Amino acid sequence: MLFFHQQRYQIFSVVIMPDHVHCLIVPFLKKESEYSSIGSILHSIKGYSPKQIHKVMNHIGKVWQDGRHERLIKSQKEMIDVWKYIRQNPVKAELVHQPEEYPFFWELYRNLSPYFQNN
Repeated sequence: MLFFHQQRYQIFSVVIMPDHVHCLIVPFLKKESEYSSIGSILHSIKGYSPKQIHKVMNHIGKVWQDGRHERLIKSQKEMIDVWKYIRQNPVKAELVHQPEEYPFFWELYRNLSPYFQNN
């Protein structure tokens, strides 16, 4: 998930759950007024990650399901709500007591407020 972080996009948080993934991501400009599409970013991730998984695991079969659910975030409040939802996903699933305990959780900031104070 982090391979092109800070190159093609910025990831604010990601959690890889046993049967799904949540990712809060902002595409970077490709060229003037043109952003990479979420589809192209996910295509890249879904193409690259199985090759890496097969290097470290004896996994046979499909890694990713077809399809995705994406949503455009339109406000600071909505972004913070999504960030909190992603953070709490492994806690809600009763996999850990605190998000930071979950080995497949990553976030850019422990608190998004520094990001929003500068924008």
